[in-house]
Amino acid sequence: MIRNGKDSAAIDAAVRLLLAGELVGLPTETVYGLAGNADDDAAVARIFALKGRPADHPLIVHLEQMADVAHFAEDVPAFAEALMRHFWPGPLTLILPRRKAVARAAAGDQASIGLRCPAHPVARALLQACAKAGIVGLAAPSANQFGRVSPTTAAHVQDELGSDLLVLDGGPCEVGIESTIIDCSRKVAVLLRPGAIGREQIEQICGQALASPEDLADAPPRAPGTLEVHYAPRARLRLMDARSLQKALDLLGNDIDSSGARIAVYARALLASRSSKLIRRRMPDDAAETARQLFAVLRSLDDQGVKLIWVETPPDTPDWDAVRDRLQRA
Repeated sequence: MIRNGKDSAAIDAAVRLLLAGELVGLPTETVYGLAGNADDDAAVARIFALKGRPADHPLIVHLEQMADVAHFAEDVPAFAEALMRHFWPGPLTLILPRRKAVARAAAGDQASIGLRCPAHPVARALLQACAKAGIVGLAAPSANQFGRVSPTTAAHVQDELGSDLLVLDGGPCEVGIESTIIDCSRKVAVLLRPGAIGREQIEQICGQALASPEDLADAPPRAPGTLEVHYAPRARLRLMDARSLQKALDLLGNDIDSSGARIAVYARALLASRSSKLIRRRMPDDAAETARQLFAVLRSLDDQGVKLIWVETPPDTPDWDAVRDRLQRA
């Protein structure tokens, strides 16, 4: 069931469900989340079950305010606090040492936990109402089946998880891809997942160069969205540069029409094709706008019954890092 997230009665209904150990769909500025009380291991287990997600693959806990970090984490380094003060509320998740007594299930039984303070007004209203009711944080991974394309509208959530779930409608997500994830559980900051907040911005605020997982002597904590295959549509997706895309279209020619294969192209380049059945979607030249529409485009192509999606490889520049990461995993 979809309800207007700006309606206080809908917020109240969501809080009652969360207090009872049930789940709700909520909008954030990144993607829609499937939320449950982070301190309720049974509710967290329902999240894993509904998504089909392995129980050792940790969830991000969403907080109302920076002060709530102390409920879930300890030994928070100064550079992590600097990042919170500068980027929260916003699309930044920090992996921090977890207090042993809390949120074991949400953390995937790890000694660390991922925390974020979302900026979306509906998410903030729900978190504030939850705080008044005694719920400190909401574990909220993306509201979709594990490994599939993340939802960026309330309708996406209902289509994927069913109409029995209460979904607070906050409109299309402004950012459109998941948060940047920084591991702050050690002496150095490690970039685990790129997002709308870029490497240069983070390095400037935390006062150190970001390490990569490959730079570490030991493995970083498990984190959401870092598996080799993730964010995948039902169709098979292939990345190609513009020249390779045009060559493939030239080779196929009219065979696209006769083969019965439903092929879509998502590209910035203006490509020529003799096929009348080729589905074309124009990729914006701007990285942020591409991120905003990316998952919605992949979902719409799946809905059209496309079997193959050929995507022009994004530019190899820092502003495209997050989009490129999602497409490579898809």
